[in-house]
Amino acid sequence: MAKALYRRILLKLSGEALMGDRGFGIHPEIMQEIAHEIAQVVGMGVQVAVVIGGGNIFRGLSAAEQGMDRATADFMGMLATVINGLALQEALERIGVATRVLSAIEMRQVAEPYIRRRATRHLEKGRVVIFVAGTGNPFFTTDTAASLRAREIGAEVILKATKVDGVYEEDPVKYPNAKKIEEIGYMGVLERDLKVLDATAVSLIKDANIPIVIFNLRTKGNIKRAVLGEKVGTLIRG
Repeated sequence: MAKALYRRILLKLSGEALMGDRGFGIHPEIMQEIAHEIAQVVGMGVQVAVVIGGGNIFRGLSAAEQGMDRATADFMGMLATVINGLALQEALERIGVATRVLSAIEMRQVAEPYIRRRATRHLEKGRVVIFVAGTGNPFFTTDTAASLRAREIGAEVILKATKVDGVYEEDPVKYPNAKKIEEIGYMGVLERDLKVLDATAVSLIKDANIPIVIFNLRTKGNIKRAVLGEKVGTLIRG
């Protein structure tokens, strides 16, 4: 069996990637595929933590742009991530992978409260830890939550799984001939305002020098390839 390059990873799943070709909600087949890929990585002895977005259900920023109070909209978005986290937990446990959902907003009936030491202990015991409700604060994205949690648990890499296969110089949807960037530094992301991560998230990771791999979740096997250190997507590092 090929050896994993990393011992502990933080997997960032975008909510939009969970809905597949649907315009809303969770695509059951895609969720099951993700669960199987995570199970493969766990089987390699890798400790896996997940931060999950909620854009497939509710986007706080979009609602705020339409006139909703930003803080209220962001809290609604955090609750959407809880729904996704519970769905991922169910998909993983259905195939025999032990999990724990830790929420930045206390809701004891469905998730454990986020405590850093508890999270690392679960990881050490081989459980997949799913972080939900972002940072628990409005005005911060789930990308920032991923950067924060990665630093707190000592993750060696952030794997950001999205619906595109990396970072492009321009929006590949609007510009089909846009050039893909294979590797770039943290400052390059900030200076070129590439929008792949918000500035707060990049700054947090830059200080800790944790590499970020951005890749397409829809390409089967990409999570495992990234963990093995194979070239997938775009690498962001110091």
